[in-house]
Amino acid sequence: MGTPLEPREEQVLEVLDRLYDEYPDSTISLDFSNRLELLVAVVLSAQCTDERVNGVTADLFEKYRTPEDYATADVDELSDDIGSITYHNNKAKWLKSAAETIVEEHGGEVPDTMEELTELTGVGRKTANVVLQHGHDVVEGVVVDTHVRRLSRRLGITEEEYPKGIERDLMSIVPEADWQQYTHLLISHGRATCTAINPDCGDCVLEDVCPSSKLDHEVDLASGEPWG
Repeated sequence: MGTPLEPREEQVLEVLDRLYDEYPDSTISLDFSNRLELLVAVVLSAQCTDERVNGVTADLFEKYRTPEDYATADVDELSDDIGSITYHNNKAKWLKSAAETIVEEHGGEVPDTMEELTELTGVGRKTANVVLQHGHDVVEGVVVDTHVRRLSRRLGITEEEYPKGIERDLMSIVPEADWQQYTHLLISHGRATCTAINPDCGDCVLEDVCPSSKLDHEVDLASGEPWG
């Protein structure tokens, strides 16, 4: 007999099973055609919607095609080019600096290791994970964005508060084969149903296994289990 699963592991498997059925085509929603575009898009997406990022990068990627283009750009002009993105002044500086490093230290190629990626200006572990997974087909961890943080905590999968702790916790209980899709599935569900302000518990495929559900349940007195 195998080792019994702990409650959180059972919860993860149930959540994955239902969300795979609900969102069979769930994947990254940023538009990109190469690793550089992916890196730029993910940096821009911090605290900004993917929809807005995609609107900006449609023109940006026509103007800036290589790391050298970003490295030699006038930072004020680059900032204007991404002007509708949150924190565009800082992100313009980050993109220029990261591109300079890519040109000077990596031969113009986006790095393929966590260590090298996180040494780039503006690139934290979350961004690096996305670039590795979708640019290099390397899955080293779980991408923890605002949806993954919110839903993982609401569903009782983790009690950690901050991304590093959440990722470490998730890596210990989410099957490694599901690390990448776990993020996409929770993002899809977070956007569609389990929103930050008014989650639609009445239309949620996870409602009956969610300890944070806002719905009241009658209880079967014989079993102690909720009905419905």
